[in-house]
This record gives sequence, structure tokens and C-alpha cells, in this order.
Amino acid sequence: MAPLPAPEPSKVLETLETMDARKIRFERKSIRLPMGVEGTFGIIRHPGASLAVPITADGQVVILRQYRFAVQARLLEFPAGTLEKGEDPLESMQRELGEEAGYSAARWDPLGPMLPCPGYSDEVIHCFLARELTRLEHPPAGDEDEDLEVILMPPSELDARLASGDEWLDGKSVTAWFRAKQLLGL
Repeated sequence: MAPLPAPEPSKVLETLETMDARKIRFERKSIRLPMGVEGTFGIIRHPGASLAVPITADGQVVILRQYRFAVQARLLEFPAGTLEKGEDPLESMQRELGEEAGYSAARWDPLGPMLPCPGYSDEVIHCFLARELTRLEHPPAGDEDEDLEVILMPPSELDARLASGDEWLDGKSVTAWFRAKQLLGL
């Protein structure tokens, strides 16, 4: 993968307010953009996350149906998790794959970073393809607020569900699936 373009920092003129909520921080700032325009902007500061597209030896996609309170719905999405302070994205994803899906993987290929909501958040999600999976006999406990179901399906079924409009689309998972398909030649 080619290196990403260098950032073009804005000038912070004043921090007007901040609020911490669980793993994120909301900041309202007066900013001068690189083109010279000044304004007040809200920014969600996020520690980053990791996501895996797990594929079994027989080509099944491991995906979750997870309840998300913000949209009050269950979504099809790949295992993912927020980075702990100072945590390596791959190590985070290896832990999350066990907690959320009940698998470990011997082969990890990077699919690159993505920005899920750059209009208001600095979150970066590090995407991986996880292969050579082993089902864990005793998966580690996940977060107590996670309501999820592990589903295995062939790639063609996942494509059909995403294309149908009958499933809520999770942008990070759609992006990661697109990149995984390129690497897998699907």
C-alpha cells in the first residue's frame, strides 16, 4: 500500500468546551482551516479501533449480527473493537476476534486504515484479513454490553445481503469487505 497523504493541520484558536464519555471525548473548538476560513467545529476524539474480516478454511465469512443502541437496530458487521491506550491495532484485533467471534487466527494480512466519519471524528480503524482460523474451545468473555450473534456465510450470500438493501449497512464492514475481496481475488 502506498503511504497516505500528509495531514494539513488546522489552527486551533480556542477550545470552547470538552466532554468525556466512556472511550471518546467531544471537543468544541474555534478553528482556522488551512484555506483561511474560521469557524466553530465539534470533534469527536476517538482512540482508534481495529476490525477483522475472518475467513474460515472452507471459505465461509465469519460475521456478527450486533445490536447497536445509537441506531436501535441489529447490524451485520465484522468483529471490531476500540484500542486500549497504547495498544497495537493487530494485538487489539487478535483479542477482539476471540472475545466477539470465538476464533483465533494464525494468518493476518493488513487491509489498511480507514476513516469512518471524518466529518466529525478523528477515529482511524485498522482493518485486517484473518485466516487460518481456529474455533476457541473456551472463548474469553467479551464486553457485558455486547449483544451479538456469530454467523457464518459464503461470500456470495454476504454480497447479496449487502446489495439487497434489506440489511443495515455498517460502513466499516462494507469497506473492509471490499478490500478483503480484492486481496482474496473474489
